Amino acid sequence: MHQIRSRTAFKQHPFGFIPPLLPGLLLAGLITGISMYAATLPVMSNLGLSALTLAIVIGMVLGNAVYPLMSSSCGHGVHFAKQKLLRLGIILYGFRLTFQQIADVGLSGIIIDALTLTSTFLLACWLGKSLFGMDRQTTLLIGAGSSICGAAAVMATDPVVKAESSKVAVAVATVVIFGTIAMFLYPWLYQLDVRLNLSGFTDGQFGVYIGSTVHEVAQVVAAGRSISDDAGNNAVITKMIRVMMLAPFLLVLSAYLNRSDSSASASKANQNKTPIVIPWFAVLFIVVAGFNSLNLLPAALVNVIINLDTVFLCMAMAALGLTTHVSAIKQAGVKPILLASLLFIWLIVGGAIINMLILKCAI
Repeated sequence: MHQIRSRTAFKQHPFGFIPPLLPGLLLAGLITGISMYAATLPVMSNLGLSALTLAIVIGMVLGNAVYPLMSSSCGHGVHFAKQKLLRLGIILYGFRLTFQQIADVGLSGIIIDALTLTSTFLLACWLGKSLFGMDRQTTLLIGAGSSICGAAAVMATDPVVKAESSKVAVAVATVVIFGTIAMFLYPWLYQLDVRLNLSGFTDGQFGVYIGSTVHEVAQVVAAGRSISDDAGNNAVITKMIRVMMLAPFLLVLSAYLNRSDSSASASKANQNKTPIVIPWFAVLFIVVAGFNSLNLLPAALVNVIINLDTVFLCMAMAALGLTTHVSAIKQAGVKPILLASLLFIWLIVGGAIINMLILKCAI
């Protein structure tokens, strides 16, 4: 009944649905503008802090300070940014990628990414359930963020697992923490590897190692470029291939969760079989990446689209931060941090082993 009255109110408004959304969108847009500017400052770029990371941090600060006083007027727009703009941002993310990038790294890079992603996510599922007894949603979100592309993967996985904002924020926090540590740790590991000749990686091969194991794209860029141009280029390409695996990952995860939930309720009488829920934004993400591979649009236009995509994703992250309360994160306890730390260790050690084995087989 309340929903019907709300829809009626929306229709009766002379400007349709825009005014109720406007305050929240303006607030998320303001945070986005500040975040994107701050990300260009040397101190932030040197730390590898992207606009997305800064947006959720600023959003959380405001969300626990002044936003409760504004939620009645900003709630519609903030919810719209957190849901609709997020999906649109994931779709447009495909313009950052091309299928040609896969060919540049080769089959070995694809196999390394696939094995690292799969092993990390399965390890997260096992540790979260068997060792820490964590809830499924938090476990899946941390696993996705660690195994694919950090905060963006967490945000993209959220519509599939349907988690509360606090759980999403916890997962984002873990990948930001350990991704930031990785950004400073990997260049040191490279120097150690050169001195002790532990892996025998060339600069380019170490770049593949970075791209296949470090969380965020910005952190991959910072770590790779600090070693050499060759390492930086291979790191970014490998990371982009890993990002492209987000869409098929979401499709498989959606099908698994649907089957699992259907099996759990199969004992109910006259239970209809629930259809597989396909995350349409993940499918469109692949379509857009394929379209971008054809190079039909001018580079300048693609750059505009990428900048617009950053704005949408930042607004979604800002909205997430605004609706996240520190008390809810505290209630999550230390288990998410412990899970993310074990996954981080696996990415460093297990990822190195996977890289060495695949590269040795490719020789």
